[in-house]
Amino acid sequence: MKIIVCMKQVPLSSKVEIDETSGNLKRVGAATRTNPFDLFALECALRLREKVGGTVTVLTMGPQQAETMVRDAYMMGADDAVILSDRKFAGSDVLATSYTLVQGVQLLGGADLIICGRQTTDGDTAQIGPAMAEHLHIPHAAWVNEITDADAQKIQVRQDLGSEFQISEISYPCLITVDKDVCVPRLPSYRRKKASEEKPVRIVSAADLPHPDMTRLGVIGSPTTVERIFPPPAVGSAVTLEGTPAQKAAQLASMLAEAKFI
Repeated sequence: MKIIVCMKQVPLSSKVEIDETSGNLKRVGAATRTNPFDLFALECALRLREKVGGTVTVLTMGPQQAETMVRDAYMMGADDAVILSDRKFAGSDVLATSYTLVQGVQLLGGADLIICGRQTTDGDTAQIGPAMAEHLHIPHAAWVNEITDADAQKIQVRQDLGSEFQISEISYPCLITVDKDVCVPRLPSYRRKKASEEKPVRIVSAADLPHPDMTRLGVIGSPTTVERIFPPPAVGSAVTLEGTPAQKAAQLASMLAEAKFI
């Protein structure tokens, strides 16, 4: 089975720099980490490979510094990786991002199963996975918190829909987005790190995509209009309360009353 896992590098903290002109995050050179939800997606893919066989390929869109994330994915067990990196992709909203990722999927010859994390911690839209499925005209299941069964023809999942749970059985090709309750990601392996040091990471530009419509990439292909984006103001300094538990409770009650919270 051919599995593609969509992953993304996100800012390491909420302290990010923003381009005041474009409203985009300044990603190049910023401290980053792997989007936490994507680690669960990768772990699901690796477990499915162990069960039914196949390959696991990581697909990401971003600056070439994303290779650090890809190397971590190799250390967890991923077989291959592609980074879609081009200035033409900058400023993409959900529609343009999902279109570009689908171009990457098609470049790889398609997939039996595409797995995405529920959402990213920088955008928080939780729409990329479903949008990709719509572009590809394949079925999808979102908010998956358990893979109950899988074989070479289909996958069965449990979806958390908020007020109820739903068991869905989907034939391949299909796409799922997984939540953090679906599994516990494995730790990177030093042995796999040494074995994958020479493994290549494929960097793909817009010109390398199979049939790109340039009007659907980056800012040009993003119909979303952001009026203004700015970092949140810094909060005040912490206050340490001294004394016995009773004295601390009295001090806290006094402070809350003064601030008119109670």
